[in-house]
Amino acid sequence: MIQSMTGFGRGEADNGCYKVVIEMKSVNHRYCDVMVRLPRKLNFFETAIRNQVKTFAARGKIDVFVSFEDLTEKNNSIKYNKEVAEAYLQGIRQLSRDFLLEDTVDSYMLSRFPEVFTTEETDMDEESITGVITEALTIAGKQFCESRKTEGEKLREDLLQKLDMVYKYVGEVEKREPEILAEYRKKLTDKVAELLGDTKIDENVLASELVVYADKICVDEELVRLKTHIVHMKETLQEEENIGRKLDFLTQEMNREANTILSKANDIEVSNLGIELKTVIEKIREQIQNIE
Repeated sequence: MIQSMTGFGRGEADNGCYKVVIEMKSVNHRYCDVMVRLPRKLNFFETAIRNQVKTFAARGKIDVFVSFEDLTEKNNSIKYNKEVAEAYLQGIRQLSRDFLLEDTVDSYMLSRFPEVFTTEETDMDEESITGVITEALTIAGKQFCESRKTEGEKLREDLLQKLDMVYKYVGEVEKREPEILAEYRKKLTDKVAELLGDTKIDENVLASELVVYADKICVDEELVRLKTHIVHMKETLQEEENIGRKLDFLTQEMNREANTILSKANDIEVSNLGIELKTVIEKIREQIQNIE
């Protein structure tokens, strides 16, 4: 099943000590571009997360958001710095003596000076956190891939319908070609009759002129190649994955054939059909930009 480059996934894991929520979303991109946003204390997981995400997708701009919560009650500790407090106290007493001031410092006042008490985070259990992140990422990745496959199936159905439209227009151009030649023969015959009266037209000259004109407007090769590209694209849409670039190339080839048909058109109906061909092919190209 083909995959779209548009997708979303969310995973949540909790082991009682740590809780991790990971969200992934993606849009179309020429390559695989992964951006990971996570708390600073978890920066050392960034490379591992990015590498894991790349196993889910080959193309697309993928944003990964990681939120982290420490559920442990003793995640912080208060440290009393006696040396710092003593230095403050000695300084205050010396200040009192120097300026003949009353020494009124108390423990509460002293505790409010910087660095007397500091908060320290306890070391995190890296192995435990790794397990929670892996679990959350696996859940998010599964949902992410499923959403891309669901969107990819919708794209495949839409592209098949548009390819049928292209085939329909190709058939109408094929049907119109002999009619154009017949109309040109009649137009040429009528013009000669008007100029020469009852004089019989030379069939060899008429045939020669018709051959030149037929060669000028002939788009048989372009139509054959267009039908071949349609078949090839439908076959490619049945492949499993990583078909975006191949489909993009085929679309470029189809567009080239449509341009040639339009440039050779010497008939208003064929011109209109050529424009319709190019319009549908452009819609196909736009849709293919979203396929991985």
